[in-house]
Amino acid sequence: MTPEESVLTLLSLGDAGWGDELLRGALLTIEIALVSLAIGLVLGLATAGAKISHSWLLKALASTYTNIIRGIPEFLIILLVFFGSDQLMISLGNWLNYDGLFEINKFVAGVLALSLIFGAYASEVFRGAYLAVPYGQIEAALACGMTPMGAFWRIRMPQMWRYAIPGLGNLWMVLLKDTSLVSVIALDELLRQSNIAGETTREPFMFYLAAALIYLLFTIVSDYGRHRMELRANRGVRRV
Repeated sequence: MTPEESVLTLLSLGDAGWGDELLRGALLTIEIALVSLAIGLVLGLATAGAKISHSWLLKALASTYTNIIRGIPEFLIILLVFFGSDQLMISLGNWLNYDGLFEINKFVAGVLALSLIFGAYASEVFRGAYLAVPYGQIEAALACGMTPMGAFWRIRMPQMWRYAIPGLGNLWMVLLKDTSLVSVIALDELLRQSNIAGETTREPFMFYLAAALIYLLFTIVSDYGRHRMELRANRGVRRV
């Protein structure tokens, strides 16, 4: 068997190759990223709202959250969330006098950690986008009879979205790559499947290269999607 045939065999689908495992890992990677994105966007919006609110308590809580997340390595955050959740469940079980086994779901732990990370950085993107909208437009909307909530949803939010897309697009790219970090808690995403395949076949370079190409494909598709979203959000906007 030639080297080329050997590579194709190892990467093929079915019992003879590892293509099935890599495909499942890639799909799990996308699933983790999308769920984390959805939760992180909500968390980021809520945190940004707290930062621009008039409540000193909300501002303090939001600033503390973002400073903690930005000050701790992302790899360590995943470990803290995973093992910390286990410890929390055990303590809760002891308090309830429950003798059964508590074990946090790895997918839930990974998504929670990545959502916390994404939300902290997204909050600054949303905050910057909020402040970028000229307040004179809001005053004009209120003068025309709009309610404050109506002015927010019909005037400020569409423009916030336009300003936020580039930053959120970059954070999405980072999130996609950060999914590889959850392999440390034995979640079978793309990188872990590549690592298992490389160790089993003693061809680590080939499988890591395959994983790199898949991540690159994710990035290319995501960048195209971000570009299309920017074009749609900027319809009717005159560029100078």
